[in-house]
Amino acid sequence: MLCTLITILPAKAQRPTSLDRPLVEIRTTLGTLVVALYNETPQHRDNFLKLVRDGAYDSLLFHRIIPTLMVQGGDPDSRRSGIDAALGNGGPGYSLPPEIVPGLFHKKGALAAAPLSDPANPAGRSNGSQFYIVHGKTFQPKELDLLAQRNARLGTPVNYTPDQREAYAREGGAPHLDGGYTVFGEVVEGLDVLDALADQPCDARDRPLHDLRMFMRVLP
Repeated sequence: MLCTLITILPAKAQRPTSLDRPLVEIRTTLGTLVVALYNETPQHRDNFLKLVRDGAYDSLLFHRIIPTLMVQGGDPDSRRSGIDAALGNGGPGYSLPPEIVPGLFHKKGALAAAPLSDPANPAGRSNGSQFYIVHGKTFQPKELDLLAQRNARLGTPVNYTPDQREAYAREGGAPHLDGGYTVFGEVVEGLDVLDALADQPCDARDRPLHDLRMFMRVLP
């Protein structure tokens, strides 16, 4: 699973209209993020919106943080978990098929679906509720070339466009995840909050030492 996780937009970028992409506000202990959901991934978009409207994410934890990679949350078991509880295996009781779309990639701020925790998941299905937001680091062209070769060997080939290469070099991200997981949205406000979340101290399991709760609503 993913503690220390977008066409990338600048932190002051204008918010897209709700007619373009649905917007969801994620209030956290450290501030507020706004994410836009991609219409190119309709199953993940609609599932996320339903869970938000049902209050399924309210008071859940960001239970895993990996610095320079991502912040992860959405495990329903985290709502009332003790400090020693092992988190990351919970879900709503269903999974989603992958919707991996060329052009939707793991740059900083990308909202993506966490995979099922079952290692025997050859279809690459997504956990029905868990998600991660990419924090990442910057990558230079030669590094991307090596990652593209690696992904091709793993059966998830990715051909980076000039714009994607520029985004990874300028904003950063996690290109080694491209082609393996569904990216279904991006942060359009609050990249500074993402930085603050990713900077939190964690234990040996990548769980934050202090609870970081979330509350969500669909914006009009």
